[in-house]
Amino acid sequence: MRGNELQSGVRQRFKLGVTARFSAAHRLPRHEGKCKELHGHTYKVEVMFEGEQRENGMVADFSQLKSVVRGVLDALDHKYLNEVLENPTSENIAIFILENAAQLAKQKRLGVEVVMVRVWEDEDKWVTIKK
Repeated sequence: MRGNELQSGVRQRFKLGVTARFSAAHRLPRHEGKCKELHGHTYKVEVMFEGEQRENGMVADFSQLKSVVRGVLDALDHKYLNEVLENPTSENIAIFILENAAQLAKQKRLGVEVVMVRVWEDEDKWVTIKK
């Protein structure tokens, strides 16, 4: 048995995660509560990648995965999110990150796919989207 196969001979698929943060301001014009007014957050973002273990024993280099996440978050960091997304809810931010991280990982030919994004708006509030 090689290191990257189960005893059944099936190749291992692993999930790898990267966590990052960004700060931004937004307002939710379609919201009835106080969040319709301008306010800001320091968001925490988790991005989960999935792929097969390679001959070198790794699925992907974490620094390359972090580069993908940073590349996407740079479009959001210290921005007024209403200029990036029409309705910048946490749900729509998660979709934006999922789609753009998937595209960037594919462009970089990392051999992984983005399977989940979680956006924390605060320490006790988050949304998750899975592919």
